[in-house]
Amino acid sequence: MTRIREKFAELDSKKEKALIAYIMAGFPNEKSTLSSIRGLVKGGVDIIELGFPFSDPLADGPVIQNASTISLEKGTKIAKFFALVKKIRNETDNPLILMTYTNILYHKGYAKFITEAKKAGIDGFILPDMSIEESKEYLQAAKNKADTIFLISPNTSKTRIQKISKVSSGFLYLVAVFGTTGVKTGIKKYTLDAIKQVKKQTDGKIPVGIGFGVSTPEDVKKYIKAGADAVIVGSAYLKLIEKTPQNKIESKIASFTKSLKKETIL
Repeated sequence: MTRIREKFAELDSKKEKALIAYIMAGFPNEKSTLSSIRGLVKGGVDIIELGFPFSDPLADGPVIQNASTISLEKGTKIAKFFALVKKIRNETDNPLILMTYTNILYHKGYAKFITEAKKAGIDGFILPDMSIEESKEYLQAAKNKADTIFLISPNTSKTRIQKISKVSSGFLYLVAVFGTTGVKTGIKKYTLDAIKQVKKQTDGKIPVGIGFGVSTPEDVKKYIKAGADAVIVGSAYLKLIEKTPQNKIESKIASFTKSLKKETIL
């Protein structure tokens, strides 16, 4: 059983749902990333999603695009990223998920990249542009090494959800809104309905996490009440990191994380 699956099993036994936090590796620098990680752990985060910067992040809104650009400008490369993951792994046993784009893995070779990532401490992958039709080599390379977390949206057909849930492991990522990350448009009824429908269709076979536009404890509370097994918060963390002095990042992140995490306890 992977760390991610173990975490969901542990939370289930405690009658809790998962808080997943996304931060961009190397934004605005490595020191800030490590401070953020320490704050997340202190605040009680369950799973950490680490973004690796990409020059054309199609699924990401302006906040994450900006963080990606800054990280790239600061020289974040694969070797540097894996070294950072090893440092993070020395500080926490929390599951670590790498969120990036397919070309990053493809360029190095799926098997080689996933093996190196696993060795560094990565437990799963989120590739927003990876389609199930083109995923055979990726899935084979990840098999028995790391979880493959695929995305669905509120308008994904039942037939396609069934196909995607079969190749997903760890959890199924339900995109809350139509559009990119970080766009705050309020919680939509179609999203709450989608959570219930997807939960019913997957019948407990895989946890369902919800992300994109989630930024407040109130958002977390509403999504958990609707039946989500996990809530993913990203842009709100990056905004907090950007406006906080380096020496206060850890405490600010810890405080914000606690406010979110308390809403995941049933």
